Amino acid sequence: MSSTESEHPAQQAEALSAVAPQLRDLRRRAALTLETAARAAGLSPAHLSRLETGHRQPSLPMLLALARVYGTTVSELLGETAADRNAVVRAATMEPTRAGGWTYWQTGASGRAMQALRVHVPYGSQGDIVRVHPGEEWLHVLRGRLRLRLADTTELLGPGDSAHFDSLTPHRIAAQDADGVELLFVHTLLQSPTATLCLGPDPSENGVTS
Repeated sequence: MSSTESEHPAQQAEALSAVAPQLRDLRRRAALTLETAARAAGLSPAHLSRLETGHRQPSLPMLLALARVYGTTVSELLGETAADRNAVVRAATMEPTRAGGWTYWQTGASGRAMQALRVHVPYGSQGDIVRVHPGEEWLHVLRGRLRLRLADTTELLGPGDSAHFDSLTPHRIAAQDADGVELLFVHTLLQSPTATLCLGPDPSENGVTS
């Protein structure tokens, strides 16, 4: 039996009431609207609003869904102390991963709502795949030229150029030149079940989790 199940009902109610402001803070920190977060968790906006104001207590399935959306755990939602995460990622530990012809290195800590990657995009790889998903993306070109399509606009980015956009905007990324392009890539909500990595085809086909 878990510690939560062995608690007195009054203690459970107190713990759940403390979740309300945490849910609101996590959503705002993830830069999600009430409607977007509710849709990702399979809830109505009105229901999520009541959870955030403490007018309704979340069930365990709701907590699990919201934890996945916000890239955290139920334990953290309930205010339990999370294990320390190493803030430093050493170059020697960055193992390359390949998906759909792209190569990327994880340059940030795991288990966060925001993930940082160094990415090499070869020429002619996955340039025709359009992505739409919750969250935000920031990218910075290190080497080569990047062709970025945002909705109906196409931008050509060179070394030193950056872009920051809402991931709900239809977008696609491709290398402009034969040598490919290398960039830094920061994304929110990679742990959300509705988010899709902008790295190759469906991550489930490549063993890449989202």
